[in-house]
Amino acid sequence: MNDIVLYIKESYNELVHKVTWPTLPNLLSSTRLVIVGSIIFALVVFVFDTISNNILDVIYNLFG
Repeated sequence: MNDIVLYIKESYNELVHKVTWPTLPNLLSSTRLVIVGSIIFALVVFVFDTISNNILDVIYNLFG
């Protein structure tokens, strides 16, 4: 039980005194970057999926 209390105290101390929290503009900038990156990644996956689907349709129509 003593170990758990010590762990909680040390964790709290580290979060309050040692962690450098980002400023709001920095946080918003990072958030925008993640959103744009996610959208670009989703579009790339969509394009590859559409292309592979069309190629497979052609193959199935030729041999099916």
